[in-house]
Amino acid sequence: MTTDLDGLTALVTGGASGIGLATARLLSERGADVAVLDLDPSGIHRPLRGFTADVADDASVRAAVEAAAGALGGIDILVNNAGIGAAGTVEDNPDEQWHRVLDVNVLGIVRTTRAALPHLRRSPAASVVNTCSIAATAGLPQRALYSASKGAVLSLTLAMAADHVREGIRVNCVNPGTVDTPWVGRLLDTAPDPAAERAALNGRQPHGRLVTAEEVAAAVAYLASPAAGSVTGTALAVDGGMAGLRLRPEPKT
Repeated sequence: MTTDLDGLTALVTGGASGIGLATARLLSERGADVAVLDLDPSGIHRPLRGFTADVADDASVRAAVEAAAGALGGIDILVNNAGIGAAGTVEDNPDEQWHRVLDVNVLGIVRTTRAALPHLRRSPAASVVNTCSIAATAGLPQRALYSASKGAVLSLTLAMAADHVREGIRVNCVNPGTVDTPWVGRLLDTAPDPAAERAALNGRQPHGRLVTAEEVAAAVAYLASPAAGSVTGTALAVDGGMAGLRLRPEPKT
């Protein structure tokens, strides 16, 4: 395992499960001192550090970021991963759900980055990586609210990159396809035919399977690392080719 993150510190939101946990573990394995912010960090153990935070609450975020920065001795890398999902068309989700999803998925990034910026500005290798989605760039059925939130994350990433590049802070995002996470598992469990739904999700991605959390974590680790020192304002797709490939149907046998 490479140790290109030796001496760096990292903060990962939503880091107690799924993509966030895989990312926190990989950053730690590659040498970073890592803190996790989550609604329930009770399952986080050393070498990771866990802090309780609700990204929908500014006071909670500010307190947790300061506590994490104090424990780490600063923040070099911020991974804005916390987010929630939603299913449905524009007819299906009430206003309250729209407000909630946008508050967590978009304003959660704003709150955490805002709190971390004073620490990032003091870092010689500052990097922010936001978790976006294929939903930001491809029209997916039954994902109107979720897609709107992730489209905002993509635009926010570009704006942040422009705002902070001259401060030495790089800002990028990863755009995963459908990832085999607990949230996707719960969606499959509610489907009339979970096996058929999983097969459809697998088939939607050109490489024929769901993306793993570890594959997304590897992309985050690259963007956060000194190896990506000239990469900012970039959306890195981790989607098995879903965004860019147009395969012909396989011939029937």
